[in-house]
Amino acid sequence: MWEGPWVGLGLDTKRSVWLDYSVRRAGASCGASEDGRERSKSHGEDLEWIDVKLRWNPDDYGGIKVIRVPSESLWTPDIVLFDNADGRFEGTSTKTVVRYNGTVTWTPPANYKSSCTIDVTFFPFDLQNCSMKFGSWTYDGSQVDLVLEDQDVDKRDFFDNGEWEIVSATGSRGNRTDSCCWYPYVTYAFVIKRLPLFYTLFLIIPCIGLSFLTVLVFYLPSHEGEKICLCTSVLVSLTVFLLVIEEIIPSSSKVIPLIGEYLVFTMIFVTLSIMVTVFAINIHHRSASTHSAMAPWVRRVFLHQLPKLLCMRGHVDRYFAETEGSAGAGGPPSSRSALEAALDSIRYIARHVMKENDVREVVEDWKFIAQVLDRMFLWTFLLVSIVGSLGLFVPVIYKWANIVIPVHVGNANQ
Repeated sequence: MWEGPWVGLGLDTKRSVWLDYSVRRAGASCGASEDGRERSKSHGEDLEWIDVKLRWNPDDYGGIKVIRVPSESLWTPDIVLFDNADGRFEGTSTKTVVRYNGTVTWTPPANYKSSCTIDVTFFPFDLQNCSMKFGSWTYDGSQVDLVLEDQDVDKRDFFDNGEWEIVSATGSRGNRTDSCCWYPYVTYAFVIKRLPLFYTLFLIIPCIGLSFLTVLVFYLPSHEGEKICLCTSVLVSLTVFLLVIEEIIPSSSKVIPLIGEYLVFTMIFVTLSIMVTVFAINIHHRSASTHSAMAPWVRRVFLHQLPKLLCMRGHVDRYFAETEGSAGAGGPPSSRSALEAALDSIRYIARHVMKENDVREVVEDWKFIAQVLDRMFLWTFLLVSIVGSLGLFVPVIYKWANIVIPVHVGNANQ
């Protein structure tokens, strides 16, 4: 127990008190909650002011220049976080450091949670701005004024976070005025960016792999039923990924996340591939008995022109011209009748063989058209997949890697 001479405590509230305000020895961690709000935590703040009634002469008190007094025993400023998220506005009660010249230093440890809107447009390559606004709850500027010690926050005292990286942390002082008074406040603005390695490895790369796996569907033979099975399996996998992302990303109807756009793009991509595959299988199983003769333009485009453009081996049309043979004159009537009977049999066999050959040729033509369609959609879907993936991710990754910090950040109410 302190047994020395007591120092009179008090404060003349009619005088203006200047607070030297800063955030030190702070640790920060940020994350997204289910309600779509971002939580930014800061621990510890330094408050310093001069109380003229707490001055003494060290020579009169045994050379004592510094004492430590419980904060409950003297006046302390009611500095609170205005945009508080957890409903707790007070910090932990600790002792204040009082010097003989009346300077009072108070560093109350506190766990502040600030709520700010999160923008998941470019998730997981997103950049978030979150601010923390501090000020007096009951005193106006004529009674308690805030002086910002330093605009730049020392980031070396912040704890590391495996999901977020602090890009910029700055402070600014502002005033809010009404009809009679003005109220000073200090705003700390934090610019943070997400570290996307985890989401890249476990979300983006598998989604891109599934997208390119869809392209391989068109490389399978058209008569294989596994084409539809593969497409359906990829579609189910994408649906599972979409459900996983819905659990990770805060729900918001204002913007669509980048990874969500890519998943929707891939699902449409796979759905179209299923439709095209069904059409190609239908083409593959066509025959002369089920469909009418092939149109001339179809034969010209799919049997002659497209195979050359797609680097495929040409399909040769083989048609037999039915020629009518005539029996030569001469010979005895009996020999002529026997020869005509033999020729009739040969003609019958030839017509039958030619008919079977025509049917087989029609079937082969339709199968070749199915192969041409598969090859055409293979290159088309591969090109669309590459262009779509690069078009969605490359600009965002480039922007994320070359972040330009804005002059004024934060979303505090000015």
